[in-house]
Amino acid sequence: MSKQSKKGSIRIISGEWRGRKIPVLDAQGLRPTTDRVRETLFNWLMYDVREAKCLDLFAGTGALGIECLSRGAKSVTFVESNKSAVDAIETFLTTVAPNSWSDNVKIENRNAINYLGSIQDADFDLVFLDPPFSEDLCAPAVLMLEEKGCLADQALIYIEQSVSSDLVSLPKNWLKLKEGNIGQSAYYLYQRQN
Repeated sequence: MSKQSKKGSIRIISGEWRGRKIPVLDAQGLRPTTDRVRETLFNWLMYDVREAKCLDLFAGTGALGIECLSRGAKSVTFVESNKSAVDAIETFLTTVAPNSWSDNVKIENRNAINYLGSIQDADFDLVFLDPPFSEDLCAPAVLMLEEKGCLADQALIYIEQSVSSDLVSLPKNWLKLKEGNIGQSAYYLYQRQN
């Protein structure tokens, strides 16, 4: 791994890798989505993950994208600026699927907004936006997703942010499907309308 130490682990909720533990690095701004919130989220997405093209932006531990892979997603792109976190995602995937994970996974060690600015011809079915709470990155990410045509028709977008933050201004064609909050996190599921 690297110089950053582990501060624990979180478990995969369901699917092929159910119960496996994903390491959590002790890194500034890294705040994995809790088991309870992920369980709620993937209950919402129960019928939408299999064969979906997923984008785990601000991936951190990679838990959301890894959960999708475990549940049969067609592909997952992880975008994370912290190199140690990227190495941890790669190590985990090599451990659980040593010969096959690279076939349907892309891992980008980059700034998420710069990544979105460089996308050509993406049509993600499922996008996770869970930036560090201390940074105001949700609004530019939302804007770029829509402006750059990154989303498939009827794409689902998950947003997680601090309960103390105002909800970012969203495109008019994003319909709120679900919402919840627990502790310091507020979370929402939207669907992009044609």
